[in-house]
Amino acid sequence: MRIFVDTSAFYALLDSDDGSHPKAKKAWDELIQPENTVVTSNYVLVETFALVQSRLGLEAVRGFQEDLVPILHVEFVTFVIHRLGVAALLSASRRGLSLVDCVSFEIMRDLGIKTAFAFDAHFREQGFEVTP
Repeated sequence: MRIFVDTSAFYALLDSDDGSHPKAKKAWDELIQPENTVVTSNYVLVETFALVQSRLGLEAVRGFQEDLVPILHVEFVTFVIHRLGVAALLSASRRGLSLVDCVSFEIMRDLGIKTAFAFDAHFREQGFEVTP
């Protein structure tokens, strides 16, 4: 099974003080089985690096890069996917929705991924299954 991982899940996994950390850790341990492909995008990585660096520091970023990133399948956003994400963001006209979210939805649709590991309600609103 392929699962798309959002920044919200990465952050909950990395911050032991986050209220969702125990759920994130349990879900992650189940997701990283050999039969699963854990997918994210370079946009999610950039967003995660910035969030983790600002809240947890550079050592946490280093740990993320060394321990988690190597087991991920990273989809690099194409110009077409970027444009679709921008169009979706502008047409949604919602302040809480981000470009990274919209691009993530487009990647998931493009790749036929139906499940997201996320603590972001927007994935469910878009019709995706969400774990945990």
